[in-house]
Amino acid sequence: MTTAAQLDSTDPLAGYRERFVTDGEVIAYLDGNSLGRPTRASVQRLTEFAEKHWGGRLIRGWDEQWYDLPLTIGDRIGKVVLGAAPGQVFVGDSTTVILYKLIRAALAARPGRDEIVVDTDNFPTDRFVASGIAAECGATLRWVSSAPDGGVTPDQVAALVGDRTALVVLSHIAYRSGYLADAREITRIAHDAGALVLWDLCHSVGVVPTELDAWGVDLAAGCTYKYLNGGPGSPAFGYVRAEHQDSMRQPIQGWMGSANPFEMGPDYAPHAGIRRFISGTPSVVGMLAMQDMLDLIDAAGMDVIRAKSVSLTEFAIDLADELLVPRGAALSSPRDPERRGSHVTVDHPAFSDVVGRLWERGVIPDFRRPHGLRLGLSPLTTSFAEVQVGVEAIAEELDAA
Repeated sequence: MTTAAQLDSTDPLAGYRERFVTDGEVIAYLDGNSLGRPTRASVQRLTEFAEKHWGGRLIRGWDEQWYDLPLTIGDRIGKVVLGAAPGQVFVGDSTTVILYKLIRAALAARPGRDEIVVDTDNFPTDRFVASGIAAECGATLRWVSSAPDGGVTPDQVAALVGDRTALVVLSHIAYRSGYLADAREITRIAHDAGALVLWDLCHSVGVVPTELDAWGVDLAAGCTYKYLNGGPGSPAFGYVRAEHQDSMRQPIQGWMGSANPFEMGPDYAPHAGIRRFISGTPSVVGMLAMQDMLDLIDAAGMDVIRAKSVSLTEFAIDLADELLVPRGAALSSPRDPERRGSHVTVDHPAFSDVVGRLWERGVIPDFRRPHGLRLGLSPLTTSFAEVQVGVEAIAEELDAA
């Protein structure tokens, strides 16, 4: 196996690590798929915003820049990481709220169809929102079951969709296993059945090349605090294909999405285009940090980022096979890099006890019940040496368990 030192010495992205804030107490940060590190540029941007833009411009900032920020940053996200032309992406609410708005809008846009396809191992928010909407609207959920170390396949979707299917809601990357779905083929299958598709991109945006326009995707949503490094609770984004925008009506009718927000009229009329999917006043502060990460991703290039992601996860799997599997652990992620995102999950019954001790020694993986450790590897911030230190520490804690 190639050593961590050799891999780091030839890493074309190694220099990017210096552009992020680090803490010497953390010796292996393996949770970039939950919360990305802040960029140094974002520290400067946030300080400058408080002093000059918020403190100096005050309410004038809305006329000068802030009002359009959900759309200008949306276009930037679309261009850099989504493969989306301008006018199709907005930034605004949490992922949960955006999922609710888009699922409701899609269901209403397919009258006469009353089924939503969703998988049993999708992230809880996706399942909970879909269940709530089904109860509200009298729709039926059709469940797809996937393997613990895999995800939803095109064949599974083809077996479920039909003339009653309104919408298919799936995650591009499974949050447990890291399985990378075939978004292009699944989207085609759903369309052939007359259904719409909504992709949850939370674990793929910024780390896996995505081509929403080329794939024919109808709707998508994703968070910005993982691989887009927008900070804790930074607002999510939504994508609505241009051809659907005027025919869809989202259910949370707020003033910022109305046709004339500052007229304060008595009745709601939706704004033209993507703005109609915005509801209330956007979080301007929450949209600041992601801009710096988008600049870094754009400079590095998504293909280079993906290549390092594959190398990092391959290295992590090799280490897990060498150090963790002999200690009773099992890999719960795909071995095929074409079907794997940027995190690797390893299961062991002792991990619920081990994770706390790992955190105490500055090794930070993520734990997902019942007994999975996720190693989230962010290509611009994670070194191969960091992965080795982390997996070796996990092995030591298993011996001590």
